[in-house]
Amino acid sequence: MSAIAPLKEAADIIKEEGGEIAKLCYQCGTCTAVCPWNRLKSFPVRKLMHQTQLGLVDFEAEDMWTCVACNNCVDKCPRGVELIDIMRALRRAIVELGIGGIPDSLRITSKNIAGTGNPLGEPREKRADWAKDLDVKTYTEGTEVLYFPCCYQIYDPSLQRVARATVNILKKADVDFGILGAELSCCGESIRKAGSESLFQSLAQNNIKAFTEAGVKKILVTSPHCYHTFKQEYPELGGNFEVVHLSQYLNELIEKGRLKFTKELKKRVTYHDSCCLGRYMGIYDAPRQNLESISGLELVEMREYRENALCCGGCAGRIWMETKKGERFSDLRIEQALEVGAEVLAVACPYCMLNFDDSVLTMEKGDTIEIKDIAELVQEVI
Repeated sequence: MSAIAPLKEAADIIKEEGGEIAKLCYQCGTCTAVCPWNRLKSFPVRKLMHQTQLGLVDFEAEDMWTCVACNNCVDKCPRGVELIDIMRALRRAIVELGIGGIPDSLRITSKNIAGTGNPLGEPREKRADWAKDLDVKTYTEGTEVLYFPCCYQIYDPSLQRVARATVNILKKADVDFGILGAELSCCGESIRKAGSESLFQSLAQNNIKAFTEAGVKKILVTSPHCYHTFKQEYPELGGNFEVVHLSQYLNELIEKGRLKFTKELKKRVTYHDSCCLGRYMGIYDAPRQNLESISGLELVEMREYRENALCCGGCAGRIWMETKKGERFSDLRIEQALEVGAEVLAVACPYCMLNFDDSVLTMEKGDTIEIKDIAELVQEVI
């Protein structure tokens, strides 16, 4: 099939994913103006929307895989065009109809998720190994909370510290919680935005079945990606559960007197708003309240924050794709944190942590600034 092709086979996908929402676009160019890519390289979002309107898209173009689904264009669009849904539909046409090229790294990750239920390709039976020495019980019906860490916080040794810190906090607050293991899979949020709709459906149905069979009512997550998809997308598939992000739950525990801070943390800290937690779900205050509750901590804001925060560059499958030096949002974000004299860049998302850890390493700023999840900071003062 020609690289530049009418959206014939893709027409049904476009309609299913977002109806004819592209027709709402009146080519004002706001999307291109606010897209963070255009401070690093050219990404003509407006042109892509126009091609979609005309039914003529170059599916082989690199632009098909550039978007990080940060949601800034949607947030600022005067017509309310859901550009993220359009991008997801175009990628789905490529992935499921085979009408364009797919980055090799994304192909490998998709195979990993399909085969083992996680993007790292680690064995299912090791899904609960991170907690072996923490005396965490297996979730059974009637337990107050199911703790569901992100795949990276389960399998990546450098991020397991966040899951472990969360467990320590929950124990300190005497929370009745448990975890599940091999029966669970990746939440599927990012692979869906990367176009693998059928794989997402399989992952979601698997998790919904596991949650239901275990009698799960309330799910605690430490990833905004899990939070968004469990709360916004799983209900459409019959998965109706109470879902709470750790930043929200910490405030609840503090307000009820179940979690008390006994130490000071004299650090200058800035907080990075995750796109999935912020622009997607509107949670800006809870993480800041967590930090402001810590005695001695000085919270400062970067010049782009809350709804205007710069994306880390990891969503919509970009975390699995190579981003050239000089085109990394995470590098710009580290520079912004350093501008305000922050000693710690606090995050509430595993993708953000991975990207910032990498940037601190490649920029040789490890002696200047630390990257820490809010859970780690809270663990230090309880």
